Amino acid sequence: MTIQIKICGLSTPEAVDRAADLNADMAGFIFFEKSPRHVSIGTAATLAERARARGLKTVAVTVDMDDDGLDAIVASMKPDWLQLHGGESPERASVVKARYGLPVMKAFAIRDASDLTRIKPYHGIADRFLFDAKPPKGSDLPGGNGVSFDWRHLATLDGAPSYMLSGGLTKDNIGEAIGISQAPGVDVSSGVESAPGIKDLGMMNDFVQAVREAEVAQPDQGRSQE
Repeated sequence: MTIQIKICGLSTPEAVDRAADLNADMAGFIFFEKSPRHVSIGTAATLAERARARGLKTVAVTVDMDDDGLDAIVASMKPDWLQLHGGESPERASVVKARYGLPVMKAFAIRDASDLTRIKPYHGIADRFLFDAKPPKGSDLPGGNGVSFDWRHLATLDGAPSYMLSGGLTKDNIGEAIGISQAPGVDVSSGVESAPGIKDLGMMNDFVQAVREAEVAQPDQGRSQE
């Protein structure tokens, strides 16, 4: 089965178009002012419309955002998914899902296998999980730090929930990451950038090609995600 690809932190028409040209599945737009990938609601709305016209599912990435902020994003950008990348509780995730009628992707920072136990209360609430590496000490960013975690920890997952693998993925390590984790989806941001927040179209090409090569090299284990 095809591994789903999400390219996150898009901020230009050229990057959106390249993601579509490469047959990526999801385009992520980040609403977090401390991030070099932060976009305004107006910019995201314009780019999301362009992405949808090219067949990409759009994802609004937020961090512990209140209802007023989410209201504005949903009304203007009209995302297909809401990604909660902060410390949102199961109760908060449930409220968000019900309020907007949109699928929710809940992100978790992973360092040790024990960190994966934190997903249990979100079963039946989150439509998909995203596993990112814990930020390095001193970082203000919950994601996009270019660091990875031990992908072998994902072997401890119970019931193989729908998820995407993130954190420090590049064209050079994505084959190994997929081989070890058997992830049904991958998310990349800093790994396809020439500088923080600047997507490199050639690096996007190389990353997607490496994912497709890894698909061929790995046995089909029913990775498909809706």
